[in-house]
Amino acid sequence: MPIVGIDLGTTNSLISYWDNDRVQIIPNAVGSNLTPSVISVDENQEIFVGQIARERLIGYPHLTIAAFKRYMGTSKTFKLGKYKFLPEELSSFVIRSLKQDAEAYLGESIHEAVISVPAYFNDAQRRATKRAGELAGLKVERLINEPSAAACAYGLHQKKSETKFLIFDLGGGTFDVSIVELFENVMEVKAIAGDNYLGGEDFTNALISAFAQYHKMNDKNIEQKAYVMIKKQAELCKQSLSNHMTATMNCLINGKTLEFNMDRNGFSTVAKELLNRLRVPVEKALRDASIKADELDSVILVGGATRMPMIHTLVSKLLGRFPSCSLNPDEVVAIGAGIQAAMKERNVVLKEVVLTDVCPYTLGIETSVPSGYGYYEDGHFAPIIERNTTIPVSKVEQFCTISDNQTYINVKIFQGEGRLTKSNISLGSIKMEVPPAPAGQQTVDVRFTYDINGILEVEVNAVKTGLRKRIVIEESPGTLSKADIENRLAALAAIKIHPRDRQENQLLLARGERLFEESLGDFRMEIAALLHQFERVINRQNDREIKKEAELFRVKLDELERRQGY
Repeated sequence: MPIVGIDLGTTNSLISYWDNDRVQIIPNAVGSNLTPSVISVDENQEIFVGQIARERLIGYPHLTIAAFKRYMGTSKTFKLGKYKFLPEELSSFVIRSLKQDAEAYLGESIHEAVISVPAYFNDAQRRATKRAGELAGLKVERLINEPSAAACAYGLHQKKSETKFLIFDLGGGTFDVSIVELFENVMEVKAIAGDNYLGGEDFTNALISAFAQYHKMNDKNIEQKAYVMIKKQAELCKQSLSNHMTATMNCLINGKTLEFNMDRNGFSTVAKELLNRLRVPVEKALRDASIKADELDSVILVGGATRMPMIHTLVSKLLGRFPSCSLNPDEVVAIGAGIQAAMKERNVVLKEVVLTDVCPYTLGIETSVPSGYGYYEDGHFAPIIERNTTIPVSKVEQFCTISDNQTYINVKIFQGEGRLTKSNISLGSIKMEVPPAPAGQQTVDVRFTYDINGILEVEVNAVKTGLRKRIVIEESPGTLSKADIENRLAALAAIKIHPRDRQENQLLLARGERLFEESLGDFRMEIAALLHQFERVINRQNDREIKKEAELFRVKLDELERRQGY
């Protein structure tokens, strides 16, 4: 009973599993690896999924829906015949179809899946994705970011033991970019960035707008059946321009054939704004990873939309190298999801492979800051876990009262990158009571603990009274039982302890203090400086930096002991 990997895409979806020593993409009932993410209903109220539904787009546009992934995490409803569906309900039909294909192919029941999501999906979008899987009858404990899945797929095919690469993932409706470092069997995601509302569909829409403008039509008021026909021709034109210098759209509308010619240069011109939007996340990811473009060993294209020549040109100019696409860009995320599923099963072939991911958004709380006029201004965002921090992670910050005789501190939790909390997403709050005292004398420690399954635990500790309160924020409330959550939190116990209290770091600090007491003069001053430096690094709570500094500290202590004859 294997765990399967699912790439739930805007345009197409795929399902995979680990077979002996590689991932196998499972074909659907019509023999294709790609199942269109399209749903249709007929006059008998029967649901169609995939190729059949896509074929009904032109004949029955009012009974067919596509690209609903773009609305995941919203309350938007879609009317199909007598039915009304939420985006996750439509997605569940696609997943159920994939599940049935896998069961027929493997000859056994499927009960669990790892599902890929755009790295920049927020809490609500991830929650909806998990719910879609559960509605399809699958247990979904693990979501994997699409570029991380691609990193898995390419990481296993890399020949060099150490390499840095950028993954440029342009799907049908979303865009993600990630910086990945591979060393030995560890694939570490260094940074991610993206745009949840930018994908191949937008390039198709650019052609639709150009067609409408040429024929003096208002593309916002085109009759539905005509619009679907124009869109199909625009999609064919886009695909044709990937292989030819020119292409033609021919649309029969109201008994008249409307023709529109387009070449590659013209397509790049009408898509200029979209190309500019692609630049920003790439530059942001490089900046967050502290990596320059010329330090990359390779650039990898993922997603069917990357087949457009203008994307190859943009990436080459932006990063100064030709991109690589040795794996099928339509299948690479599904391959990675299949690898992650096998890793979850603890497959013996993959037992030494480690994938570390990052938190896509900054997590923090609302604070007040002095206004300069003797007052405090509310609504400022204080980050605790910053975006692109390796997960799982646990960090703590201290906050104090701002008014005399203040009796409580309201810890409001937010997700986002805005300087002000009104620009970010509210996740919850904790009200902590404190004894009345002069301003600034009552403090609370606020600890954020975040794991790979999207469970954020916020713990508030009133320093003087010892009172503790905790809130657990799931990315998918209700999908994990209380017992499951407690088990996950127990597993996090090893990383929840502040680095200062870790045994290995505590041992080094104690060793340094002992040498200080045993030494005199310049030796003592040198040890004091080393201790101070190590404590400063520990207080920054960056695990990677602490590990590096601990090794340097250990080497220097060894050297000092040798010099003193210990």
